[in-house]
Amino acid sequence: MFWRYGVKSVTMEDIAKELGISKKTIYQHFADKDAIVGQVIEKELDCEKTDIERLETEARDPIQEVIMASDYMRATLGTMSPVLLYDLKKYHPKAWNLFQKHKQEHIIHSISDNLRRGIQQRFYRSDINVEVLARMRIEQIEMAFDNTIFPHQSFSMIEIQIEFMHHFLRGILTEEGFKLYNTYIDKSVIESNHP
Repeated sequence: MFWRYGVKSVTMEDIAKELGISKKTIYQHFADKDAIVGQVIEKELDCEKTDIERLETEARDPIQEVIMASDYMRATLGTMSPVLLYDLKKYHPKAWNLFQKHKQEHIIHSISDNLRRGIQQRFYRSDINVEVLARMRIEQIEMAFDNTIFPHQSFSMIEIQIEFMHHFLRGILTEEGFKLYNTYIDKSVIESNHP
């Protein structure tokens, strides 16, 4: 419910009704809504970490890993309310801090690792600054949620993320990397036209 509607708009009554239990039962296990939000976010971040690690092992190369991560993000964002991060930041600072810690410790590390492997395999340019680009990439992902930059009624979060991913990749690819990238893109277009 938090993912679909945002955190602020979901009440304790909504949660009780969705679970088919009383609010009293919820309060026997959680002090307040903030405690529920914290546990939900912690569980979701653990699942995301596991999914990202799986992508790293399944991908044949760093370029495919980024494209697979983009597909994963597309599936995740398809059901996510664009106000979720705003609600966490404004109303649930403990959960927001969990998200920020996850971003710093896991997501930036994963992006940095991908960039280093791409450089080693000569798919990414050797002159890129890994630390700067890893932080830039994570901020791009978060920026798509900012309603002041991309009003939700005018922009699809999924389309924004796909544009950012392609822009990011194209900026770091070598000629060899660009050829490989195009094979993935061509294959994706063919698969989407022939279900």
